[in-house]
Amino acid sequence: MSDSPLENMPFDSPLQPVKLSLQDTIQFRCHKDIACFNECCKRIDILLTPYDILRLTKRLELTSNEFLAQYTVPYEIDADGMPGVKIRTADDNLACPFLHEEGCSVYEDRPTVCRYYALGLMAMRKQDSPTDEQAYFLIKEDHCLGHNEPHSLTVDQFRQEQGVDLYDEINHEWRQIILKKRSAGAAIGKPSPRSFQFFFMVCYNLDSFRGFIQSDGFSDVYDLTTGEIDELKTDDVALLKFGFKLLKQVLFGEMTIPVKGDAMQKRVYKRREEIKADPDDPNKDYEGPELI
Repeated sequence: MSDSPLENMPFDSPLQPVKLSLQDTIQFRCHKDIACFNECCKRIDILLTPYDILRLTKRLELTSNEFLAQYTVPYEIDADGMPGVKIRTADDNLACPFLHEEGCSVYEDRPTVCRYYALGLMAMRKQDSPTDEQAYFLIKEDHCLGHNEPHSLTVDQFRQEQGVDLYDEINHEWRQIILKKRSAGAAIGKPSPRSFQFFFMVCYNLDSFRGFIQSDGFSDVYDLTTGEIDELKTDDVALLKFGFKLLKQVLFGEMTIPVKGDAMQKRVYKRREEIKADPDDPNKDYEGPELI
């Protein structure tokens, strides 16, 4: 990926083309008595991270399927169709569905994008680099008066103040997967529709993923202890982090989760039988390392 992500940015973009570090100082404060309060929530385009969905489903006491159906729409993260999720708005009203007169009704569990505002996070990974770089940018929109408030703090202090540091820590491996997919490009090829379906389940539908790790199909392949399985049954964050490890194994062949000795041979045989039964299977020509 380019190390100059703003080189094609429109001249009228609200994203200020000045890269900020964690130690740089910004001037910003949002509060309920400011004249523009809630304005930024009236026209939204909010992308949800896996941990956003985990927090919101718990807050609303919904299953993953219920939350996805009621509050989200799918979108494609990249040209290959890697799946993402956005908050759903009405056709004639772009306001956030969680916006009430008194403010955000899910404020304690608000998404990452909301916590970051008025900062933007840019994660970059150069081709063949083992690590990603993170930079921050100021977002100045005409309606926002928070930049005029006499409140200065570092980017790092702002992140801690907004509680977004925890969100970033949990979502880090998810971002790594997306960045690695982009930076590797043709080296790994386009993942199969089956892999994208698996990516969607692991990242956004935690209830379905929990059912998957308790299935015979999972236990036939992966060699986890009873204690490890028990933790994944009850700990949502542990399940999400395990899912990211599993995705790296499925998509990129990073073997960090033990596989039973004959699992690969059995899987290859099973796929051959599936292809014989359905020669039009869209996944039949995929040569990636998936083991799902």
